[in-house]
Amino acid sequence: MTGATESTPGRVVAVVPVVNAANALTALRLVLVPVFGASVIVSGMTHAGWRMAACLIFAVASATDLVDGWIARRFGLVTSVGKVADPIADKALTGAALVLLSWYDQLPWWVTALILVRELGITGLRFWVIRHGVIAASRGGKVKTALQILAIAWYLWPMPAALAAVGPWIMAAAVLVTVATGFDYIAQALRLRRPR
Repeated sequence: MTGATESTPGRVVAVVPVVNAANALTALRLVLVPVFGASVIVSGMTHAGWRMAACLIFAVASATDLVDGWIARRFGLVTSVGKVADPIADKALTGAALVLLSWYDQLPWWVTALILVRELGITGLRFWVIRHGVIAASRGGKVKTALQILAIAWYLWPMPAALAAVGPWIMAAAVLVTVATGFDYIAQALRLRRPR
């Protein structure tokens, strides 16, 4: 017996490059935020053509959020940079849209404030519990995001008066789901922080 031990091969961890398709889409979303904002400002929410352009830019930017997440998961391209940049890009796009809609008297300021406080609060909660676990996006959270995107796009597009009247109802549904899911995330955070 020589005393030699058979070494076991270590686990190979794949290194994911920071520059990848998923992160590129997140970066594109960030770049589109000022382009979107400029389009809304040029439109003054009165020029139909620029409002359509702003709505289409917002829709494309929102779509990149769905696609970059799918690509990251499907092809194993999840990175620390992407985990941080993705929610920042989301909040920047939604926040810019809500603030501009309120600025042009399309949306009450309290709605914008409520949604932004909730979004920033949940982001803070996720960092607060990160050592104890991850608060994953719930189905309600995805419904909230879809309703917010639909409501914002509805406000941006120059609708006939009859259809424009539907916008506040979509936004009301978005606000209700936003608040409800906010309380759900708070409950999850408290469970994760509870001593075991």
